[in-house]
Amino acid sequence: MYKYYKPNIVRRALNLWPPFWGAGINITHISDDFRAVDVNLKLRWWNKNANRTQYGGSIFSLTDPIYALMLIGILGHEYYVWDKQADINFLKPGSSDLNAHFIISDDCVRWIKQQTADGDKCFPEFVVNVMNADGDTVATVKRVLYVRKKPQFREESSREREEGLGFEEHISSESKIASEKVHQ
Repeated sequence: MYKYYKPNIVRRALNLWPPFWGAGINITHISDDFRAVDVNLKLRWWNKNANRTQYGGSIFSLTDPIYALMLIGILGHEYYVWDKQADINFLKPGSSDLNAHFIISDDCVRWIKQQTADGDKCFPEFVVNVMNADGDTVATVKRVLYVRKKPQFREESSREREEGLGFEEHISSESKIASEKVHQ
């Protein structure tokens, strides 16, 4: 893991980050292993919509970087982690402060590592409920991430093992095959 990528540092940095601070988003807790995060969205006069309830963009922003940042903390510097796709379903108006509890299970982490060991891409899906002060679900957000092990940390693929190729040899072998096909 990156030296500076520790739960308390990440929490403080994001709480000072202008898009979060301005929207009234506050990370209240990150577990020591990055597998659980709690986030709060304050209802303020500047993030209310025309109906005087939580602005939908703020609700969506509440979930934006969380799962990706959790996986970066869990998987460390050996992986690329990006948000790929997101979808929100608004269920009822947010007329109070809102909260979301994000969790990534051990089984999910094992699955991601297994899927990406040979350098394959992995697209884990996560769903989080955004809740109001009464515990009612205001919105459900589905996020799809892109996860891939960086080349220098990948295990050899089965083809590379069979042919005795390392990463560099695999790339030049693929280039040679492609070049031969073009010149035929």
